Amino acid sequence: MPVDLVLFDCDGVLVDSEVLSARVLADEATALGRPLSPEDCLDRFTGISMAAVRSMIEADLGQPLPPDFEARIRAADERAFARQLRPIEGVEAAIRALDCRRCVASSGSPEKMRFTLGLTGLLPLFEPHLFSASMVARGKPAPDLFAYAARQMRVPPAACLVVEDSVAGVTAAVAAGMDVLGFAGGAHCRDGYASMLQRAGARMTFERMAQLPALVARGR
Repeated sequence: MPVDLVLFDCDGVLVDSEVLSARVLADEATALGRPLSPEDCLDRFTGISMAAVRSMIEADLGQPLPPDFEARIRAADERAFARQLRPIEGVEAAIRALDCRRCVASSGSPEKMRFTLGLTGLLPLFEPHLFSASMVARGKPAPDLFAYAARQMRVPPAACLVVEDSVAGVTAAVAAGMDVLGFAGGAHCRDGYASMLQRAGARMTFERMAQLPALVARGR
C-alpha cells in the first residue's frame, strides 16, 4: 500500500538530542536524591513523556519531586541544546525528497519541538503539523498520539508510516495499526539497538537518513 503520511518522532529521529537530554536528566535526578547515570536515563526513559518520567522517578524516591522539576529540566535542556544540538545527519535532504505528507508526533511538548526544530532549521518543513503527547490522554507506548495525529491529518492508519527510534514509540505505532521503521542511527544507539527495535515490532531498521526516501517509496 502506498504511504500517504510519514509520522516522525522528534528526539533521536529528527534532532540528535537523546544523549544531551539524558545527561541533563541524570544530573537533575541525582541532585534530588535519585542517582542516575545518562545510560540509566537512556535505558529507562527514551521515547516517553516528561510526565511519565516524573512519575517513575517519584516512585523510585517514594515522594513527590519539586513543583519546578520539569521547568528546571526544560531550562537545562535548552542550554545544552543551544550549545550542542544538531539535526540527524542527512535528515533535511531526506525529508525534502519525500513525495508524501509528513508530520511530527513526539513525546516532547509543543514548546520543546518548536525550540529544537527551530534551532536546527527543520521547523519550516513541518509546521503547523506538530503533535505532542500533551494533546492526548496517554503517551507512548499507548497508540493515542499516533492515532490522534493521523485523524488530524485525515489519513487512515493503514496509509501511515512511522519513523521511530524508541521501543515505546515502535510499540505505540504498532498498536495504532501503522507500519513502522526503526531508526538506529542516533548518537544514543548502541550495539544491538536495531535488533531491539525489531523485537518491539519495527518492520525494518535503518541507520542513515539517506535511506529513508527509498524505504518510503516501497510502501508497506
